[in-house]
Amino acid sequence: MNPPEPRSPSPEHAAETPGVARSADGPEGGISRDSDDEPGGHPVPAPASGDDRRLWGGEERPCGDDDGDRRRRPRRVADRRAAERDRQERLLEEDALVRALFSQSRVGLAVHDALLRVTRTNLGHDCFRPLAVGRGDPDGSGRVARPVPRHPESFLEAEDAARLVATLSRVAETGEPVMGVPHRARCLGRPDDDRVVSLSALPLLDADGAGRGVLTSVIDITDEHRDRERLAMVSEAAKRIGTSLDLTRCAEELADFLVPEFADLAAVDFTEVVLVGEEPGDIARGAPFTRVGVAAAEGEWPAELYQPGETALTRTLETEYLREPAVQVPDLDEMRDAWSDDDHRRRLFLAEGAVSYMWVPLHARGLVLGSAHLWRRKGSAPFDRRDADLAEEVVSRAALAVDNARRYTQERRTAEALRRSLLPPSLVEVSAAEAAGSCLPAATTAGVGGTWFDVIPLSSARVAFVVGDSVGHGLEATAATGRLRTAVQTLSDLDLPPDELLAHLDDLVERLSADDATTCGPAGRIRGSTCLYAVYDPVTGHCTMASAGHPPPAVISPDGDCALATCEPGPPLGEAGEPLEPFELALEPGSRLAFYSGNLPPAREDHSPASRLCDALGEAARTHSSPADVVRETLSSLVPKAPDADTTLLLAWPRRLPADHTAEWRFPADPAIVGQAREVVAAQLASWGLDDLVFTTELIASELVTNAIRYAGGPVTLRLIKDETLICEVSDPTQTHPHLRRARPTDEGGRGLFLIHQLTERWGSRYTPCGKTIWTGQRLPDGTEEP
Repeated sequence: MNPPEPRSPSPEHAAETPGVARSADGPEGGISRDSDDEPGGHPVPAPASGDDRRLWGGEERPCGDDDGDRRRRPRRVADRRAAERDRQERLLEEDALVRALFSQSRVGLAVHDALLRVTRTNLGHDCFRPLAVGRGDPDGSGRVARPVPRHPESFLEAEDAARLVATLSRVAETGEPVMGVPHRARCLGRPDDDRVVSLSALPLLDADGAGRGVLTSVIDITDEHRDRERLAMVSEAAKRIGTSLDLTRCAEELADFLVPEFADLAAVDFTEVVLVGEEPGDIARGAPFTRVGVAAAEGEWPAELYQPGETALTRTLETEYLREPAVQVPDLDEMRDAWSDDDHRRRLFLAEGAVSYMWVPLHARGLVLGSAHLWRRKGSAPFDRRDADLAEEVVSRAALAVDNARRYTQERRTAEALRRSLLPPSLVEVSAAEAAGSCLPAATTAGVGGTWFDVIPLSSARVAFVVGDSVGHGLEATAATGRLRTAVQTLSDLDLPPDELLAHLDDLVERLSADDATTCGPAGRIRGSTCLYAVYDPVTGHCTMASAGHPPPAVISPDGDCALATCEPGPPLGEAGEPLEPFELALEPGSRLAFYSGNLPPAREDHSPASRLCDALGEAARTHSSPADVVRETLSSLVPKAPDADTTLLLAWPRRLPADHTAEWRFPADPAIVGQAREVVAAQLASWGLDDLVFTTELIASELVTNAIRYAGGPVTLRLIKDETLICEVSDPTQTHPHLRRARPTDEGGRGLFLIHQLTERWGSRYTPCGKTIWTGQRLPDGTEEP
């Protein structure tokens, strides 16, 4: 059975119902006192809950008639005056809170209506001061709580106002608050006065949840924002400046970084000694500075200023600036009249349209490397102390990068100078060939490599062409190049065949590598180098070569066709392997040889690196008659301006000696033919017009032929070659090397080689597959026609 529904007490029974009182219609609209007699009024139910229950505040007390019948009735209900007092106190408290919030100026507060207009704010905050214009100052505090409703566009710059309106609209539409968002808040008409605030926005809702506007709070974080920007700018400078060890590139990176974020114009000057890698000393009056890098926010670099590449001499003012931190000139107009007749300072300081200038010296490790010049034009805030501090920090980081690049330049120039001193002249001409060579160093931070070449005159009018590549880069590679070239030149004096010479060179590399392992740390700094050694004989037109890991030369035929020689390279120097095999190449008259480093140009489509090299050589050889021009044209077409590796090209144009410039006789091992040898020598020299050399040459030939017959047997070959010198050769079938000794007065023999040494300019011996050859060289008389 369901319980009966509760019923409200009827008026006649209200007095009998517990917790119900009657309301009396007194003059104050409520029960003024409790009556111990009969109650009156209408029933007032007890409040269900909440504040009304607290206000009701009823309590039970005995009540009854004369006969002592006790009943319950409320003592006091719904004291309206107490409720009103409580409500007024809450209103006063809320009003005090609002006044406190809108009277402080540290945190800016603003109420925006549904149209996002500002209707109430603490105008003491800097961001809202423009709203107080025209409103007076009623309380003398400078804070007018309710300005004329104004849209943000009426007191903020258009760009900042648009962003603020977008944020507030999003808050009003979505009801989602925004907390601590950075916003620029530049006052209208003051775009240079950059101000940043932390913005928070809350939607304002009425009792029904409908939107009434937006409440915003702002905190000025301009200084904090500038500090963050400064740190970010310095960090970004460390990333963008100094990416290269090229001095010019460092200057350009610094200028590009400063424009347009920090300045409208920027220029970077270096002292001349820095540009060549040397360490600058004290900067004195008259020191030359060269403009290296420039950047302009708009248009070209101003023509009235010093241009890139131009040099200016410092004066007393600039010298003083270089010893100071950043020097700022907030107003350049003050200087224009003073420097109107000074062309140097006008070109140094006065950019057209610039209103502010800053000079920042480049200091690094106690050295003055140069200076940075900054300008701001109209529309930009003039430089201040905070800008100077930031510029000093950025430029100081850039100066370290510049000094690193200077040190690298110094080391690179040292290595290049050392390598140039280790290479022959770029153009070498001997009777057997005309040769031109060029070494292009790598444009990488690793430094120059170890590619090299050499042209070595040999005995009997022959010439050796050498090309090699040392491992590594920098000074170590250059040092290895010097060792190898010196060793090759020394071994070439022994007139060894190419394969034997490289075998001796291989042994030397093994020993040097072992020495490096014990004295210099890591082993094998020279091991793995490559070398090709070729010997050209102008009498026969044959070229004999051997290669230790180096690619074969290209042969250019007289009609311009080019192909690589079929010479199989052996293992690199210092690598254990099979003995090197020599290769002999018979050259047609007019043929040319191109020796190159292993850094061939990259392949393109269906052209291999070798075919590209041959095509470029053939084309250049057909259009140019000079080997130097062919080398220059070939390298310019194949090698980029900044190659990744060293590139060496040696072009040789071999020459054949005329047939009538050589004479050769073969004699049996008979002492009687010595006189015949003298006769044929005299006759041949007479035909060449070398009568002045007949006596000495007869004596040389007689001595050499006699020794060959006595100690080696026969047959004996005698050959005369008319070249830049007169060459006399005697060959025999033994490989016993003659030795020069000084005979004592009582010795009957031993004076033959001593006489030859006194009569000739040079002499020596070399081994041949069939024995040995003793050769001598005499200077031709003045006026003799050379071949």
